[in-house]
Amino acid sequence: MAAVDPSTRKRVLKVIFVSLLLDLISFTFILPLFPKLLEFYRNSEAGPESQSTLLARILSGLNAYKSAFAKPIDSRYDIVLLGGALGSLFSLLQAIASPVIGRLSDKYGRRTALLASMAGNIVSVLLWVLAVDFRTFLASRVVGGLSEGNVQLATAIATDISDEHSRGRTMALIGACFSVAFTFGPALGAYLSSVASVAANPFATAAGVSLFLIVSETVYLYLALPETLPSMTAAGKKQTEQQNGTTNKTKTKTATATATAKPKAAALVRTNSHALLNLVHFAFLLFFSGMEFSLPFMTYELFQYSSSDNGRLLGYVGLVASLLQGGLTRRLPPLLTVRVGVAACLAAFALLGRIGTVRALYAAATCLAATSATVVSGLNTLSSFEAGEDERGGKLGILRSYGQLGRGLGPVLFTSVYWWAGREVAYGMGALGILGVTLLVFAGLKAPPASVRQKGVVAEEKKEL
Repeated sequence: MAAVDPSTRKRVLKVIFVSLLLDLISFTFILPLFPKLLEFYRNSEAGPESQSTLLARILSGLNAYKSAFAKPIDSRYDIVLLGGALGSLFSLLQAIASPVIGRLSDKYGRRTALLASMAGNIVSVLLWVLAVDFRTFLASRVVGGLSEGNVQLATAIATDISDEHSRGRTMALIGACFSVAFTFGPALGAYLSSVASVAANPFATAAGVSLFLIVSETVYLYLALPETLPSMTAAGKKQTEQQNGTTNKTKTKTATATATAKPKAAALVRTNSHALLNLVHFAFLLFFSGMEFSLPFMTYELFQYSSSDNGRLLGYVGLVASLLQGGLTRRLPPLLTVRVGVAACLAAFALLGRIGTVRALYAAATCLAATSATVVSGLNTLSSFEAGEDERGGKLGILRSYGQLGRGLGPVLFTSVYWWAGREVAYGMGALGILGVTLLVFAGLKAPPASVRQKGVVAEEKKEL
């Protein structure tokens, strides 16, 4: 790996943190708005006189699906189901786009790929600003799903500028951005939705502020982010030239000496296969995202929770996750991070299948916060250790693709079991699934030698960060 001087690393880390925070806050604006936003479109486009509209046809299909369950589903969940379907669509589009974005970043550079992704994000949010009908809003989600690449490219950039010993801490910084954004973004989005500016689109204010944040992020990245792909940086090119010069000199010597010099080009030794890492990511998010999506149904069924009650619960999860990422996750080796997270997830499933009090609900939420703070960032770090500099973007993109596929399928499958067989069966099956993931993590994944940090290196990192 080409050396990155500490000042450049600190500067790029700052750019990653600021840009990712802007991106994720903008992204989370819409999360609490989905019910009211979709209700607005339903009232204007899916009435008795509007059965031919796209939204009316989609709702008709969802209602047919809902009526297939033995357990009656309250009509108040029609909008939740529609929001879940749109969330699944976004994740499945991400599963398609992520490997492509990753490979483009390996070929043309992280900066170029990120700016192209941001251009797509601007178009997506602009469509939301203009979305006076559901068709335009759906187009906004499709464009966003196919173009969103900030998270995976920020991860690739973080691995470019970090050595093996500091990589886990850098990945935890990215995870902290998620927790901070999910703690404050939804509340800010909910507030902005109460500010009316365009009668035809009552959510235009929130969309407009989101557009401002995305445009600001794009300008900031254009001005402040240097290229970090090792093969395209000055340090990387210099290292390549030195290696090539050494190889050319060696070629003039004996064939034996040439053979001795060759292994340097293929120095990477894989500890974990990418197939196993991808499988773990897919299976984990398949069950975890299904459980996440089912929480509002469960809290309403057991405790008659309102949207504000659920908002407080999710805010608690985000706050605890951000504290864990800032204080604990960044200090743990990546494999231990993943193991802690899947064990916490298993405990959450076990609790959620049997809870009867709000106190037990928050105990399960604490386990969920520990899971959110650890598993995905740990898997990203492990995957980065198994990829060479010229393939890292593609490998991380494929890892994200498998995760998004699980995130897209999980809510539909999990809630189907929830309504067909009940809460205990659904969470029991989820616990068995996560138990399988836990066994894979503990028995199948190994710690890459370079991920074991040394005391001297940790002291250096504390000075740097």
